[in-house]
Amino acid sequence: MATYAEQLESVQSAIAAIEGGAQSYNINSPTGGRTVAMADLKTLYDREKWLLMMIARENNGGIRVRGATPV
Repeated sequence: MATYAEQLESVQSAIAAIEGGAQSYNINSPTGGRTVAMADLKTLYDREKWLLMMIARENNGGIRVRGATPV
């Protein structure tokens, strides 16, 4: 499976291609490929945001819980 950074690179390439006037864009990944049409630009932006969050989470050592009451 591709890392979050590799996935982010693919998503950002797809966004750039679509914003540059491409009607559709193919994303090939080890888990399968997909074709993205102009209407799916919002989906790409959402995926980009999620991947950026996951990369930040990895770089910060994972999820942090503060103020929880032990059970």
